[in-house]
Amino acid sequence: MIGAVFHLVRGAHVGFVMAREGGLAFMDPSQLPPHLRLALRVGRMLERPGLGEGAARLSAALTRLGPSYVKFGQFLATRPDIVGMAAAIDLEKLQDRVPPFPQGQSIRVVETSFGRPLREVFASFSEPIAAASIAQVHKATVIDADGTQRNLAVKVMRPGVRERFQRDLQAMRFMARVVHALSPQAERLRPREVVEILARSVMMEMDFRLEAAAMSELAQNTADDADFRVPKPEWELTARDVLTSEWIEGARLHDHATLIAAGHDLRALGRTVIQSFLRQAIRDGFFHADMHPGNLFVDAEGRLTAVDFGIMGRLGLKERRFLAEILLGFILRDYKRVAQVHFEAGYVPAHHSVDDFAQAIRAIGEPIHQRRADEISMAKVLTLLFDVTALFDMSTRTELVMLQKTMVVVEGVARSLDPQLDMWTGAEPVVRSWIARNLGPIGRIESAGRAVLTIADVVGDVPDLSQRLKRILIRLDEAGTGDAQRLEAFARQEKRRALWSTLALWGIAIGALVMAFR
Repeated sequence: MIGAVFHLVRGAHVGFVMAREGGLAFMDPSQLPPHLRLALRVGRMLERPGLGEGAARLSAALTRLGPSYVKFGQFLATRPDIVGMAAAIDLEKLQDRVPPFPQGQSIRVVETSFGRPLREVFASFSEPIAAASIAQVHKATVIDADGTQRNLAVKVMRPGVRERFQRDLQAMRFMARVVHALSPQAERLRPREVVEILARSVMMEMDFRLEAAAMSELAQNTADDADFRVPKPEWELTARDVLTSEWIEGARLHDHATLIAAGHDLRALGRTVIQSFLRQAIRDGFFHADMHPGNLFVDAEGRLTAVDFGIMGRLGLKERRFLAEILLGFILRDYKRVAQVHFEAGYVPAHHSVDDFAQAIRAIGEPIHQRRADEISMAKVLTLLFDVTALFDMSTRTELVMLQKTMVVVEGVARSLDPQLDMWTGAEPVVRSWIARNLGPIGRIESAGRAVLTIADVVGDVPDLSQRLKRILIRLDEAGTGDAQRLEAFARQEKRRALWSTLALWGIAIGALVMAFR
């Protein structure tokens, strides 16, 4: 009871701050029942005069509410399926910048994490150079055994942030339940599910060992890319609350004047931004999902360099094939193939017509080819595509939604460098290369190899099935004659089940092998 009262008071405070800072302007009154529309009108009356527009309002409200709510806004920026694309784009502008905490607190976190004094960990340790809601960054140096001095970036967890987030999370859960109780129609926005997804996402982001693993995986995937690089983590200097990686010397991507003065080609950088993202998404299935200009640098060699790996996206082979084929289908105006890919992936139910779906996709594709290439938005095409698929009962795919939202950001960054950039020409080499590699002869041979391994697994299961049957027969023999008939029937049933299980596994394996060579 006391907890409910506390959460209710906290929820009322959140509502007041949102109303006062104009954050309620994002809510669509047409989607609310009458009693909540009245509450919204009353809340709008509390707005302070002279407020900014869009993200400026929400940024002020969320910043006043604290780090947990800033992260909540950033999380919603990756979920246009929940808040809508317009609100997601506004939320993307939400700046996660808060005052730094004292250097002494950072030093205590480092010393606690490694169990020794700071001077034994780093040769030098600067004042904070950047601060956000969860952590802040320091520049440090280490001296290697050969006397070489190296600069490092040290990301330190903000003290007490986990505890505060847990308290705010309980209030968010309570408010989500209240929203559902007051307006069952709001369940289409899945408020309770959204809060739980946020909880998992931020708790993972608050373990810097996991971010270091993401950094390491992306660095390994892109090691052979001449135009893109990822800083390497220093594992021996990384713990749950401290992440250490190599220091990046370079110009920020949004500082165009510095880039031009350094002799970098902005148009080439624009192509690099879109192609590096597509290589990560299509080729590797693991992409940086927060590629805004503040997280991108250009080093002295002209390579695009990414930082901050707290938000990452992952695509399975099916999703990567889906993305590659629909992009190529739009490039070639092969709308029938785009439609078939949706059905083959199982995204659109089989009771719909492929031809009808292809007709709907044509309505998206044909207007594209009537415009100049630099006027075509690849992200907008994907947005329209997902709108159309909703008419054909395609369920929301979280991984594709994150991909779509990241593509919106990446396209905006690329076009800021080169307003005349032809996104489709830039994307085509990456898409064609992946299709040729994975859907051509080499890819089919690899698929066949995977099918052979599946068959080997099936064969390996046969002895286990035989042992199970043998144990059953032994138990039957030991059971005596009292229930002989019942046990004999049970044995026959188990034998038939084992036989059919074996046949089914063989059927699946052979089917996989046949499909691989089609």
